[in-house]
Amino acid sequence: MIPLLPRNVYLRRETDCREQARQLGRNDGWISGARLASVVAIVGLAIAALKNAITSWAPAVPVLAFLILVVVHDRVLRLRRRQEVLADLYRAGIARIDDAWAGQGDAGNRFVAAAASHLYVADLDIYGPGGLYELLNIARTPIGQRTLARWLEVPASAAEARARQAAVAELGPRLDLREHLALAGGAIGNDVREEALSTWATAVVPGLPRRLGSLRLALFVLALATAVTAVLWAMGRLTVWPFAVAGLITWLGARHFRVAVAAIVGGVEKRSAELSLLVSVMACLEREAFTAPFLVELGQTLKVEGQSPSARVARLRQRVDWLDAGRNQFMALLLAPLQWSTHLALAIEDWRRADGPAIVRWMDAVGTLDALLALAAFGYEHPDYPFPQIRDAGEPGGPIFEAHGLGHPLLPANRRIVNDVVLGSAPSLMLVSGSNMSGKSTLLRSVGTNVVLALCGAPVCARALTLSPVQVGATLRINDSLQEGKSRFYAELTRLKQIVDRAGGQPPLLFLLDEILHGTNSHDRRIGAEAIIRGLVARGAIGLVTTHDLALTDVAETMGSRAVNVHFQDHLENGVMTFDYAMKPGVVRKSNALALMRAVGLDVDQG
Repeated sequence: MIPLLPRNVYLRRETDCREQARQLGRNDGWISGARLASVVAIVGLAIAALKNAITSWAPAVPVLAFLILVVVHDRVLRLRRRQEVLADLYRAGIARIDDAWAGQGDAGNRFVAAAASHLYVADLDIYGPGGLYELLNIARTPIGQRTLARWLEVPASAAEARARQAAVAELGPRLDLREHLALAGGAIGNDVREEALSTWATAVVPGLPRRLGSLRLALFVLALATAVTAVLWAMGRLTVWPFAVAGLITWLGARHFRVAVAAIVGGVEKRSAELSLLVSVMACLEREAFTAPFLVELGQTLKVEGQSPSARVARLRQRVDWLDAGRNQFMALLLAPLQWSTHLALAIEDWRRADGPAIVRWMDAVGTLDALLALAAFGYEHPDYPFPQIRDAGEPGGPIFEAHGLGHPLLPANRRIVNDVVLGSAPSLMLVSGSNMSGKSTLLRSVGTNVVLALCGAPVCARALTLSPVQVGATLRINDSLQEGKSRFYAELTRLKQIVDRAGGQPPLLFLLDEILHGTNSHDRRIGAEAIIRGLVARGAIGLVTTHDLALTDVAETMGSRAVNVHFQDHLENGVMTFDYAMKPGVVRKSNALALMRAVGLDVDQG
């Protein structure tokens, strides 16, 4: 049987979910009407009972019916919401397949500031509307989203990237797992603060004894004495003094640890929703069986003797729930004499000492699996994208990037033009010339973006790609800064200095320099650009450089087999500039600048 295309699978599932949501919506309407009718019946029968027209027990029947309807209604609403979440999940997937996703998802803007000085994040459109992160990110937990962002910013080693590839390949068809994770992680959003939870889990709270069992037992006995004397006083069996004395002793005992209690409570109060999310996602992943070594290793992190990690975190969540319940005004007044917060804080600290260090590993495993599922969805939705062959670092011949049919994954498929790009020991440099808008910068971005994908462990937008681990350094989007008083040229020099300093390190550098030094005169540009390019290649770097200045193309001619000139061509027909975006060997032999000026109506004719 021929397997269905991903779009058809998504469409079928979305249609089923929408239909079920509509049916549940109709049930919602019927139940709402029945609840209203039961309320009317309760009021009517209560009035009749007050007038002794019917038995006083008659209103109990509609009351019971109302309570049953409340329970049923709640279940219907939850099921309806589940189906709507899943329908939206598949609708978003169809949008990605149809190249209609840009601006519809999470663009990762919260990561932009931290990556302001990164060597390629802004240049390759990693974040922002229509960026690579938005295309990839279906991670449902904030820690998964941050893991994915980190993978896009930091290239993996060859072994790590290959291990992720196997995991991504196994996870690709697991739509049910992605559904479960969507339902578990869709309600909280970015409010979960795993870093704060990790800090709390590994912190040391001063002022507490090494063993808490005796302290908790003593405080429990005091609280029990306070509660018993309070009840006996309320029943008139004792005077108020035994209760007052017991309460005072309990308060004094708890007061000694008030600083420690405040530190414990401050780390977890009002965190129930976050812990619930973590429990749901962990429970979802604990049920899965994997075969890829990377996934098996991660799964072992979530398998421990005794209670499962999700059950252990559920115990913490329950204690946090009780702690939060004690902050209700009525409950706080009732439980204050028992020092409720102190008891719960010590119980929470007991949990932290036993399982706190492990929760950091558990959250990291959850984030890693969530990020892998995002890459898996990308691979599943693009079945024509292959996994690249990643060579080990340090193999003979130096760094390599050999791509056939290379395209840009952020461009719609119907507008994407592919090219072959080969970089290694011969040549180490491709010097790209061509007119404005002909495709030079897009070629550089295609190379860089696919390197990022490959070293994430994801499939790539190419017919085939072989590469070794590299660090990308780019100057595709360099801007001036009015606030910092930096010109565009100075900003470019600063970035070039970063790139040059990075050359010669591990992994090797892949440089993508767009219109190098175009902010200065031709004489200085020629000398400076040649020195930079030769220095990078001499230190083992490979890369591409674009230019409008045909004088720079002589650099490639003087470097022998280590450099090659390529170009993009334009065509002007009836005043309209057209491009084929196909890379050709050699140096471009014509310029479209004057023709383009005339095409837009500028008078550039002399005399």
